[in-house]
Amino acid sequence: MIVFDAPGLMDDYYVNIMSWGKNNVLAVGLGPTLYLWNSVDQRTHKLFHVREEDNWPTSITWSEETQTLAVGYTCSNLQLWDAESSKLIRSLQGHSGRIASTAWNGHILTSGSRDKSIINHDIRARNHLASCIKKHSDEVCGLKWSNEGDRLASGGSEKQLYIWEASKMSSSKFLHRFTDHCAAVKALAWCPYQHNVLASGGGWNDRCIRIWNTQKGICIHSIETKAQISGLEWNRHHREILSSHGYSTGEDQNKLCLWKYPSMTKVGEFGNHEPRIINLCQVFNYSNF
Repeated sequence: MIVFDAPGLMDDYYVNIMSWGKNNVLAVGLGPTLYLWNSVDQRTHKLFHVREEDNWPTSITWSEETQTLAVGYTCSNLQLWDAESSKLIRSLQGHSGRIASTAWNGHILTSGSRDKSIINHDIRARNHLASCIKKHSDEVCGLKWSNEGDRLASGGSEKQLYIWEASKMSSSKFLHRFTDHCAAVKALAWCPYQHNVLASGGGWNDRCIRIWNTQKGICIHSIETKAQISGLEWNRHHREILSSHGYSTGEDQNKLCLWKYPSMTKVGEFGNHEPRIINLCQVFNYSNF
């Protein structure tokens, strides 16, 4: 186990400031500074430092080929960075509020904002705005494309979860809208071995992991965790799912919990973090999880 000092890490449930790329590099935002840590040589590199006050990174996501890092900011900026050269490639406009979530689907970068909108950016095009959706009634704090790239899940602070079909997003017509959660829906994870199965996790007033069949539009499992859920990651090698937690009604706060799928019985938990866990991401080349 490796433990890092993380001064300046934002204690904000709604942001997504950590991303692990297929290049074995961890990108993390610590206040106004974005760092890259290479897990192979264990070296740390400062990608940039934001000079403007109160305009810190609030969403960080590696592209699928890990050549580009998408960074959303408090003041609605969205930038693409070349991590290898440490150069800013492009700025993408369109939002009017902070960008709390981003997700890649090939050449499409999807961003969600406090302005309640979801924007699909085609980074190949000069006019990058491919589509803009305004269905959420509060901040969009969770975004995740399916492994096949045909569906997008979006979660909002208003407790709603939407499922979108990639081919119909320009029409703003959603496939499903789920209203079962009782708090913000930030944690989202598509199952790597069951097409159309999605896991979602709710915030403090909900504390539930829900498993969805997005083909039928039904919830197939719900488990009360007794703690705020900040992240979900499927085990790519075993039928398990890992959850990260924050505030709790009991002794389960600030923990990582491992659940067997599909029974959703808890098979393990890992010691308390001192503060709550804000983000969770998975190493790509690790053989067990």
